[in-house]
Amino acid sequence: MSRAAFWLLSAGVLLFAGVLVSQGLGAVLATLAVAGWGLLLVAAFHLLPLGLDAAAIEVLLRGAGPRTSLLAAALTRWVGESASSLMPAGQLGGPVLMVRKLNHLGRPMQQAVAAITVSTTLQTLAQVVFALAGIALLGERASHVSRDGVRTAILVASAVLAVPIILFYLLQRRGLFSKLIRVGARLSRRDWSGLMAHAAAIDAAVAETYSHPGRVRASFGFSLIGWLAGTGEVYLILWLMGSAVDWSDALLLESLGQAIRGAGFAIPASLGIQEGGYLLLGPLVGLRPDVALALSLAKRSRELLLGAPGLVYLHFSERRWRRREPDGAAAQR
Repeated sequence: MSRAAFWLLSAGVLLFAGVLVSQGLGAVLATLAVAGWGLLLVAAFHLLPLGLDAAAIEVLLRGAGPRTSLLAAALTRWVGESASSLMPAGQLGGPVLMVRKLNHLGRPMQQAVAAITVSTTLQTLAQVVFALAGIALLGERASHVSRDGVRTAILVASAVLAVPIILFYLLQRRGLFSKLIRVGARLSRRDWSGLMAHAAAIDAAVAETYSHPGRVRASFGFSLIGWLAGTGEVYLILWLMGSAVDWSDALLLESLGQAIRGAGFAIPASLGIQEGGYLLLGPLVGLRPDVALALSLAKRSRELLLGAPGLVYLHFSERRWRRREPDGAAAQR
């Protein structure tokens, strides 16, 4: 772990602990305990949005070489989501591990990179649209005193998500990976001509993926439906804790909560950021602070229930791949 990652993780842990303690840790845990074994049901429900995200990857790979099954795409997505949720460098490491998993499942590296790059771009764009839907609901849920402040905070969070993804998309269309290799070669003053050929192949695969608008639209649609399906998770958690809300309230909490969490991507797992976000949003739908924080902890419990097995699966699949890596590498060539 780098020094910067260590300090960011430390800051997140302190913020996470500070938010919980400030609102009464005992009350928060007591509220969470009401859900009990129902948290297993929450974890099972999350397989729906995970499957939709897998479909968003699978549809981009259609027609490009051998068919990738939805199960293979789901395993890829599970690995990436587990890393993003539980590993210190998860936000960056998750996509890298998804690329590696697709490659292990038989996809050439350039196709794997292209599919994950494009699907990640479209998923983030869908998240921005989802966040804007939540902003549209604010007028019905916030008082005039708090509405402007909350709206400004969420618009800023949406902009933090939108601006980088738009720039990322534009760079992809202009040979992102080749440009990165050129910069690396200049800084290192070494011959990276071999890497340049691989980068050019990846850029060509990315351009090829974007050249099929039907698949791109379908991937975006699956991603957006996946975000919407997450609303059901919030609804289910609050129902299990005896603090049921209506569907529009659950949508507001999920869309804006995810936007705030996304804006805090620099801190591993957005520790403390997610909790502060739900603490801010809870009063808009009539939730007590302890319930809002228990909601956040329930979502983190779900991440642990699905993510820990995902990391175990990743560990053993990596070990199997290393044992047959010479054969696998030869097959890829």
